[in-house]
Amino acid sequence: MDSEALADRLDSEFEGTEQVLRAVTRQARDLADSGRIEEAFGYELTVDAVVSNLDDAPEEYTLVERWNWWIDSLELADGNYQRFRVRPGIESG
Repeated sequence: MDSEALADRLDSEFEGTEQVLRAVTRQARDLADSGRIEEAFGYELTVDAVVSNLDDAPEEYTLVERWNWWIDSLELADGNYQRFRVRPGIESG
């Protein structure tokens, strides 16, 4: 996954500070590199796949909330995704 392309797309779709974009992009890259999505769900984790999944979150959610909402969904479905969460409150810190 191209981290720069992901950060650009996340910023255009959901907006976020540089710190938030960096944190979410890092976690997305780690998740992609782990191969867990492909193994568990049968699809490659791409920029489009990340954006599509985050777009399913409630509209009023921030980028970090959207990311963690998706990670929590993965946790419920397959387990062992908590290490990919982004620390809440990063928007203000």
